[in-house]
Amino acid sequence: MINFLRGKLAVKAPPLLVLDVHGVGYELEAPLTTFYELPVLGVEITLHTHLVIREDAHSLFGFATEADRTLFRTLIKVNGVGPKLALTILSGQSAEQFHQCIHDNDIQALVRLPGVGKKTAERLVIEMRDRLPNLGDTSTPITPVAGNAKQEAVSALCSLGYKPLDATKMVQGIHTEGKSCEDIIRMALQGAIR
Repeated sequence: MINFLRGKLAVKAPPLLVLDVHGVGYELEAPLTTFYELPVLGVEITLHTHLVIREDAHSLFGFATEADRTLFRTLIKVNGVGPKLALTILSGQSAEQFHQCIHDNDIQALVRLPGVGKKTAERLVIEMRDRLPNLGDTSTPITPVAGNAKQEAVSALCSLGYKPLDATKMVQGIHTEGKSCEDIIRMALQGAIR
């Protein structure tokens, strides 16, 4: 429903943050790994989001990378893992570390995370093993944006199916000053075809 939010960082109070999007303050919960990437207050950023609707609350979660959001969405599909525990897992380990734990069947490393017992860790290893190849690239950090055409082009390329890191690389080599978002996308796609 809400794929991403772009706005000025108004509040940082882990696990909550507030983004001011054109005068509307969106309260989001985010893992600590996202907080490590955040700039100072007042800087405009883009966060990937996931909305959870329950009878008693609508909760919006924000992530620095598409891979973190994908991992979060995959985690909450595991029996016994809700949004709060998924945030705890993402706060305690990077996506790469989590992938490694699942790949190595490292239940002990998972049990060291707050709220993860042995049974939950075993369930995570079993259920996540088949889902991990679909999680994508985990190395794209959050980047402050100035609302410029270059960042809009990267977002557009991501919506076309390119991974965030690949989209950023496609746009990096282009001289973007004075060019529209559409021009940058066209040049990036032409460069990718060559």
